[in-house]
Formats: sequence, structure tokens, C-alpha cells
Amino acid sequence: MKKILGMGNALVDIMIPLDNYQVLEQLELPKGSMQLVDKERSRQILSLLKDYKRSQSAGGSAANAIHGIATLGGNSGYIGAIGEDELGGFFVRDMINAGVEPHLIHSKEETGRAITLVTPDSERTFATYLGAASELSAAGSQQLTVNSQQSAVHSHLPIAIGTPITSHQYDYFLLEGFLVYDHNLAETSLKLAKESGLTVSIDLASYNVVGANREFLHAMIEKYVDIVFANEEEAKAFSGKEPLEALKDLSRKCDIAVVKIGSKGSLIKQGKEIVEIRAIPAHPVDTTGAGDLYASGFLYGLSQGMPIQRCGEIGAILAGNVIEVMGSKMTKEQWDKIRALILNI
Repeated sequence: MKKILGMGNALVDIMIPLDNYQVLEQLELPKGSMQLVDKERSRQILSLLKDYKRSQSAGGSAANAIHGIATLGGNSGYIGAIGEDELGGFFVRDMINAGVEPHLIHSKEETGRAITLVTPDSERTFATYLGAASELSAAGSQQLTVNSQQSAVHSHLPIAIGTPITSHQYDYFLLEGFLVYDHNLAETSLKLAKESGLTVSIDLASYNVVGANREFLHAMIEKYVDIVFANEEEAKAFSGKEPLEALKDLSRKCDIAVVKIGSKGSLIKQGKEIVEIRAIPAHPVDTTGAGDLYASGFLYGLSQGMPIQRCGEIGAILAGNVIEVMGSKMTKEQWDKIRALILNI
């Protein structure tokens, strides 16, 4: 079984369902977007919404995907940075309990948090305070725990991706799209993963991330990336085109392009082959984690040597199930149901 490494912003998701759309206008948060906020703004939003019900789970896009792979029984690891606080401990326990191999930098900063506001149409709007997650960088000496040993490294990345810790070598690499705001970090990690012989993938994360980094993403994907995951808004921000034509544009720059189109399913292109995957019937409550869990299923399938049709079907099963719950984590019973569905496709 091949091994999958993810890298991203290690965050704790704080889920807050909203009963109207006016709250987003009052908070000046564009619906469906991901906005970076500072510590004070994060605390202000939480204070203003103190009367709303909330829940929390370990999150961050790549962390969700890697967590899902491990829960399916895949071999996976994760690179991120957390604080030495209660939320950081919560994040570590959640990943280890799922079977993820952690490669975590511990910071004096607070653990990052993503306030996730869910409107009545199940759409998510994020106000993200990166905190410790912002200390994940391509340069600078940090202390990283691997096999209970402290290793001071110039870069965080070689510890997990390649030598000198050969027991941690991986076959696939997933970069969280939110990290492309740091161009040096994104390019260093993509280049190192590619040079180390890994199959490299990226999830484009959010339409506003793509819009702000469009030229950079075009260059990085063409140079280093084998697999691209995008939803239809991200694909349009990348190419200016509707899903099918956007898929074709993406596929000219990578080996496998995936465009997710919500309740209509997804489109996958590899070489000349285009595969259409139907979404499974679902009763959506919250779309948080749908794209992340689709990537979980797809990469898990690839790590098992499955064809792209089956990989997409597994991705659709995971995405269709996670939108029926609040947040990105599902119960043991739901995962048992998912495994049974996978066996029958």
C-alpha cells in the first residue's frame, strides 16, 4: 500500500450554523469565501456570535483529507504547525487517533482556528486566524518531533518527504491550496516533493485564493503538479471557463484534473479520457469537508492502484456522506457504512 503525505494549515474548525444571511453582511464576510483575519478580529467574531450554538473539530483542508485517508485504512502522514495549547493538544489527539503519522512543528503562538459559518443553504464562509500555522515555512530552524527525536532542520519539508528520515518516505504528496499565499513555501514543497519522486497533488482551496494567485498557480501546476482538485468556482477562477472547458484547461498542465460540480457530481480527465462521476443521493446539512473528503477517497483509491473511475466513485461516496453532518468528521457508524458502499461499487 502506498503512503500519502499532506501539508497544510493545522487548524481547529469552530462550526457555527447561522439561521440567516444577514449575519455575514454584518460581519462583512463575502458568502462562500475564505478570509484571513488576525487574532483580535477572530475573537471579535466569536464574541459577536456568542449566543449561537457551535462545535469544534480538528481541521484545515489537507488535515481533513489526510484524516479521511487514515480512517479508510490508508497510510498517511501530515505536516503542520500547532501551538502548545489546549486546541493544539486537541488537534494532535484527533490525528493520531485516526492513524495519521504526525510531523508537527510546535509553536509558542496560539493554535490556528477557522471560524466556519454555515448559512441555511449549507454553504460555508470562513474567517481564519492562522496563528501557529503561519510558522510553517520553507526556511528557518525549527524543532520537529519525529519518532520521539528532536531534529533541528533548515527546512521542515525534507524530514518527512525524503532523506534523512528514510522510514518516513512517501509516495504521494497533497499540498493545501491555502498555502500558496506563501509562494516560497508552496514552490519549495512542490519542487522537493517532485524531485523526491512523489506523485504531487494540490487542492485549489477557494476561488478567492485562486484569484489572488492565478499566475503563480498556473506556473506551479505546469512545473510540478500531477493531480489538481478544484470545484467549479475555483476552476472558473483558474481558467475563466465553465466546468468541462476548465477541466480541459487544467488537464493540459497536469496528468489528472478533477473538477467537482456539487450535486451534479464531478469530472475527471486523464490523457484523452474524460470520466463523469455522479454524486450520491444525500440530504445536505453542511458542505464543510466535502471537497477534502472527495480528495481522501480519490487519493486512497490511487494508493490502492485503482482506476480513476473507481477513485472518483470513492471520492463521491465520502463527499456525499460528510455533507449530511455538521463539520468534517463522521461517526464510526457512518464510516462503516462508507466502507460497505466502497466494497459494492
